[in-house]
Amino acid sequence: MAQLTSLLTILSFVLTMIFIFWRPKGVNEAIPATIGAVLIFLCGSVSLADITDIGSKVTGAAVTIMATMVMAIALEGIGFFNWVAARMLKATKGSGIRLFWLTNMLCFLMTLVLNNDGSILITTPILLLILRNLGLKNHQKLPYLISGALIATASSAPIGVSNIVNLISLEIIGMDLYLQTAMMFVPGTLGLLFLTFLLYLIFSREMPRKIPYFPKPIDYSQLSTFHPLQSGPDHQKMRKQTKLMVSVLAFVLLVRISLFIASYYSISVSLVSVVSSLILLGWRWWYLKISPFDLLKKIPWHIFIFAFTMYIIVYGLNNIGLTALLIDYIEPSVSSGLFNATLVMGTLLSILSNLFNNHPALMIGTMALTEMGLDPITLKTIYLANIIGSDIGSLLLPTGTLATLIWMHILRGNQVKISWGKYIAVTILAIPLTVIFTLTILYVWIELVFY
Repeated sequence: MAQLTSLLTILSFVLTMIFIFWRPKGVNEAIPATIGAVLIFLCGSVSLADITDIGSKVTGAAVTIMATMVMAIALEGIGFFNWVAARMLKATKGSGIRLFWLTNMLCFLMTLVLNNDGSILITTPILLLILRNLGLKNHQKLPYLISGALIATASSAPIGVSNIVNLISLEIIGMDLYLQTAMMFVPGTLGLLFLTFLLYLIFSREMPRKIPYFPKPIDYSQLSTFHPLQSGPDHQKMRKQTKLMVSVLAFVLLVRISLFIASYYSISVSLVSVVSSLILLGWRWWYLKISPFDLLKKIPWHIFIFAFTMYIIVYGLNNIGLTALLIDYIEPSVSSGLFNATLVMGTLLSILSNLFNNHPALMIGTMALTEMGLDPITLKTIYLANIIGSDIGSLLLPTGTLATLIWMHILRGNQVKISWGKYIAVTILAIPLTVIFTLTILYVWIELVFY
């Protein structure tokens, strides 16, 4: 009976992944994931108690992501996207190359200030506004949209609070946010610089050298229909709006700082995120008279269904022996030296993240580490290798992270189509090299500073 259960579980998993990657007629990823989860539950490899346990593990993450989405939607209603887009248009000074570097800097900073999901929610509409007003051809938009998404998502590696799944795993490992940042910020940031350089090389021929330049102040409230010959805006009104946007940015930064404080005092990070987003949403309702019920249409609910059902699928694989198999596989590598263990775990988590999505993959990898009896510094180093695989290596496929799924959802909503083929043609060149580079820098940094 046990063998039949294992066989049916594996078969359900394989069929689920085939349909997720195939996506016949553009079917949403959540549909095959949900069917697969139901099949695995019916196989008996996942119980109701397991589903309850999964719910307790992912609720905080889901609530935090939803709170971030609420904050991003509130910022959109205030006009923050248009404000940033107008300033970026002016800062490019007519250079497509400058726009590339500004795009990636914006995505990096937004992920540090919010998190990878929030960064995608904010930067993607900004980039779409900019590219629409520049009148670029579709192939000329790819360098900015794809590189922006990759950098925004990968930028969650240097600081643990920039990715909620990292926070969940930190609790399992018993590692505080500050030590994680001290051990990971330098390797993670150098890895991002390396990734950005690779993306520049990949896209250098496709990027336009010259783009329209708007040296005069832009009325960003009319940015979506902006034309360089239109009359100048009311400067007093623009100064007032700029003051408003700076105040909003200060609030968002304060929220970010409060998350570190909450983590230090063991206060629920999701609770802080919810309260902060409700304050911003309530202020938008009062200031702009925009009802908060627009959230029901704008939040991509299917993404949460996808994440939850993928957790169920991975739990089923874990219950038939996946974690034990992983331990048997990685223990010889761990015992052969820290550098080898770092490379093996980072690579393994990259593969698992692209198969399962990085949330459940990192959970499985973290649980495996805790059962190996490692000394504290080795445990934390290999865990950080897992983070690199989960946050950067997962970007090989667009289903590897929730952030890239959100990105694709936003693009579809704006009638911008980027096929899997075009996406993978970039990531297959950039992501594996970046993972190997970052893992190597992590090992060197730990050896120099922490040993």
